[in-house]
Amino acid sequence: MKLSGFQNIVLDHCSRYPELQVEDLYKLAHQAALGSEHAVKDIESARQWLLRELDQLPDSSVEPLIDVISPDQGIVRVHLVPYIESDGDPENLLQAFIRTANDFHGSIDLLKDYWRDVEALAQRGEIRFSLESLQSFIDHMGALNYPAVHHSTQYNEAYHPHYRVIARELLRIGTRDLDLSS
Repeated sequence: MKLSGFQNIVLDHCSRYPELQVEDLYKLAHQAALGSEHAVKDIESARQWLLRELDQLPDSSVEPLIDVISPDQGIVRVHLVPYIESDGDPENLLQAFIRTANDFHGSIDLLKDYWRDVEALAQRGEIRFSLESLQSFIDHMGALNYPAVHHSTQYNEAYHPHYRVIARELLRIGTRDLDLSS
């Protein structure tokens, strides 16, 4: 059976992040479908949050600079360590993050479609999660109106994620456009 674009993304993440939990899959689907978690109302707080995180980054990372998380390649995770290593301008990243958060409007229907893709992988035994656990999790999230969630404790402890979710069209490094064709 041919895999969907999102199923390929999920399988890649399950391979790269074996400690990934159900809530991490949901976070991936949520970000792919809805972009940044919520609108940024306080730009200065978002700036300070980014600057604090940049001050505490590890010296190196195995993460790619850009992690495409939506099948249409429109939404990406920009990993902070390689971003800074490639002379990325924090202010440009902040502005792209704010614009994505405020201007990108995905859909809950797309989130549901992506989650069905995840469930199909479980049903075929291609990921280690049971169909029942996935259905129970999405039912719970649906009852809460599909909120954004944090990464699991296991994911945080194993991978120490530092990234921003950005609409690809807004991403710039320094003052030059980043070549995302690869």
